[in-house]
Amino acid sequence: MMRRMDSLLKVDVWRGREEGDYARYAVPRQASQTVLDVVTHIQRHLDPTLAYRYACRVGMCGSCAMTVNGVARWTCRTHVAQVAGSAGELRIGPLAHLPVVKDLACDMSGFFDKWASAGGRFEGTKTRRDDFAVVDPASKARRAADAGIECIGCGVCYASCDVVGWRPDYLGPAALNRAWTLVNDERDRAGAERLRAVAGDAGCHACHTQGGCTLRCPKKIAPTAGIAGLKRLAGRAAARGKL
Repeated sequence: MMRRMDSLLKVDVWRGREEGDYARYAVPRQASQTVLDVVTHIQRHLDPTLAYRYACRVGMCGSCAMTVNGVARWTCRTHVAQVAGSAGELRIGPLAHLPVVKDLACDMSGFFDKWASAGGRFEGTKTRRDDFAVVDPASKARRAADAGIECIGCGVCYASCDVVGWRPDYLGPAALNRAWTLVNDERDRAGAERLRAVAGDAGCHACHTQGGCTLRCPKKIAPTAGIAGLKRLAGRAAARGKL
């Protein structure tokens, strides 16, 4: 059991949809407490109408991502001691740049639509009757793909990207990171088409290389580097008349 500490957290939580406001809750502060623990306490003990998402609670699904004290984070892996400070204050809202369904739950459909627009689906050349493709794990392309392949689509990088806020049509770091992993996958046959998809005005060249996505990614992925790689590939393809 978690040991109680002699204090209460002052927690402001977004309530409503796009038009809404923050509501204040007093939550007992406990040892080893996560922000998700705080939100769950509010929903179970103070206000059962609070809407939010979570699943695994161990940093595997990414569905509990929210904005905590102005920063997009996984709430299941963010301890209160890291963010509340000595004053014990938390301000919890939905992820930025996504429509709010209710309270802390966002509509992720536009986020994943951009994955599709960036050619985020693997297009293989093998069938179930063929032998498995053998990929050299030490090859340059494989190492480039490995650097970004652990993305779980939590939306933290998307919510942390200023460019997404400035221009809603921008594909965003998660979709472009996915495209980067696939253009480096020698088993995939849609590389040229995918490169055309990410080379448009709303694609990789719209990135301002501010690095917010890389700074905030909970999986320690560097979408900024992958996007730079796409810029190089698109530039070479354009110079050769292949875009």
